[in-house]
Amino acid sequence: MSINNSYFSKNDTIIYRSYVNTGRNPVTELFYGSTTISQYPEGFSRFIFDLDLSLLTEKVDYGTITLDCNDSVRHVLRMTNTGFFGGDDLLNQNTSQNRKRATSFDLILFRIPTNQIWDEGVGYDYGDLVYEFSEFDESYSVRPTNWYQRTTIDLWSEPGLYNNKNQGFVNYSGLTIIDTQHFQFGNENISFDMTNEINSILNGSLSGVSGWGIAYVPEIENLAGLTEAYETQFFTRHTQTFYEPFLETTYDDLIEDDRNEFVLGKVNKLYLYLFDNGNPINLDVNPTVSILDAYGRGIVGLTGLTSCRRTKGVYEITLPPLAGYKTPCMFTDKWTNLILNGFDIGDVTNTFSVYPMKKSIQIGPKSQDPKLYGFDFYGLKQDEKIYNTDIRKVGVIIKQAYTTQKLLPNVDAFYRVYVREGQTEVQVQDWTKLNRTPNEYYFIFDTRDKIPNEYYIDMKVESSGEINTYKRTIKFQIVNLKYFEDL
Repeated sequence: MSINNSYFSKNDTIIYRSYVNTGRNPVTELFYGSTTISQYPEGFSRFIFDLDLSLLTEKVDYGTITLDCNDSVRHVLRMTNTGFFGGDDLLNQNTSQNRKRATSFDLILFRIPTNQIWDEGVGYDYGDLVYEFSEFDESYSVRPTNWYQRTTIDLWSEPGLYNNKNQGFVNYSGLTIIDTQHFQFGNENISFDMTNEINSILNGSLSGVSGWGIAYVPEIENLAGLTEAYETQFFTRHTQTFYEPFLETTYDDLIEDDRNEFVLGKVNKLYLYLFDNGNPINLDVNPTVSILDAYGRGIVGLTGLTSCRRTKGVYEITLPPLAGYKTPCMFTDKWTNLILNGFDIGDVTNTFSVYPMKKSIQIGPKSQDPKLYGFDFYGLKQDEKIYNTDIRKVGVIIKQAYTTQKLLPNVDAFYRVYVREGQTEVQVQDWTKLNRTPNEYYFIFDTRDKIPNEYYIDMKVESSGEINTYKRTIKFQIVNLKYFEDL
C-alpha cells in the first residue's frame, strides 16, 4: 500500500455577511454563536478550498496508480486541528479570540455548487486592526473572495455559497454533501472520506468542480440565543508548520511474488515485469496466462487466465491452491497476447518450481526461536539530502543480525516514514509491507508530494509470534531545488 498527497491550491475562510478576506491566514477559525464579544458582524464562518490534483492525475495516467488489480484506491482529506497538540489542557478553555473551544458538533464537507470559479484573496486578519505607528492594517483585505464575491466582478450564486434555512437561490437541501464528521471533544483532526468524489473526477464522470467547503451543520449555524461564541481551528495551506492540509490517496501496489516460493496448498501469485531501457512500460491490453505442468500440458482451469496490472509495467496473476502433484517439480507460466503500441511482441514463457506445503511451515518438537534482523539499503543513503523532485527505488537487504552473508529470502517486513518534532513522531506513511520479487525487497519513495524536512524510516519484522521494530534504520532530508542552488 502506497500513498500520494495532494495539497491545496487555494483556500479561504468566509464570514457570514462580511466582506473580509482571510485567504492567506495560516489558520482557519470555524466559529458560531454570539458576536457581542468580538469584532465579527454575525455568528458563523465557512472554509472553502480547492485541490491541486495534477500529480495524482499524472500517476493515474502514467499507470502508477491503477484500479486494475483492486478497488481499494481511497482518498481522505486530512487537516490538523490546532488544539490537537494541547491535549486535555485546552478542553473547555477559551481561544485567543476569547471564544470557547467548540465541542460536540458535526462538520460537513460539501462541493461548491454550480461550478463557480473563485480567487483566494490576499487578506490575513479577520478584523481591521490599526496598529500603533501605522495608518492602516496591511493584513486586512475586503477583496474577494468573501461572503458575497468570488471575484472582483462576480458574485456567488448565493451569498456564502448556500442558504442554511433553505430560503435562497441555492439551498442547503440542494448541496452535494461529500461526508460528515462528528467531533466529540473538538480537538480531533479532520478526516473526510472523498473516495467517490475524487475517483469520479479521475475517471471523468465528474467535471467542472471548482472546490469544496467545510461548515457546521445548519442546526449549529442557526442556533439562537447563545451568550458565548464557540470555535475550532485548523491549519491552512499557508501554515509555516509541517501540518499543511492535504488529500491522502492510498492505493494497493504491493508486489508479493511467489516464483521462488511456490507451494502446494496455498494461494500463490506470479508476475510479469516489462521494461524499456530500464523504465517500466505498460502493454496495450492485459496479457493472458496459462499454467503448464512438467509435461507441458495445460492445467485444467488455469489456462487462458486474464492478468491484471498491479502498477506501471507489472502484471499479476493469482493462482488458487494446487494439490495432487508430486513435488518438487517444474511448472511453466506462459504469457500471451503481449501487445505493445499495436504490435504483438510474442509470447513469454517462464518457469517456477512447485514445492510441498511443508517447505513453508515448521513442524517439530521444539518451538521456533525468534530472529533478530539487520538491514542494508541501496537507492537511498544515510543522511542524504535529496531533491523534492526525485522518485527513489529503495532496495532493502534483510539479513540475520550479527551475520554478513546470511540473507533471508521470505520475510514479512514493513517500513514506516515519519518526521520528528521534539519527542513527537509525526507519521507520514503508516506501516507498509515491502514489495517482494524473486530477486529483491524494495519500496518506491516519491518525494514530489512530501514537504521538505528531515525524515526517518523504521523497519518492522514479524517472526515467531513476535513483532520487532527497528527504529530509525535510515535518516535523510528532502530539500527543495533552491537549497541546492544556494550552496
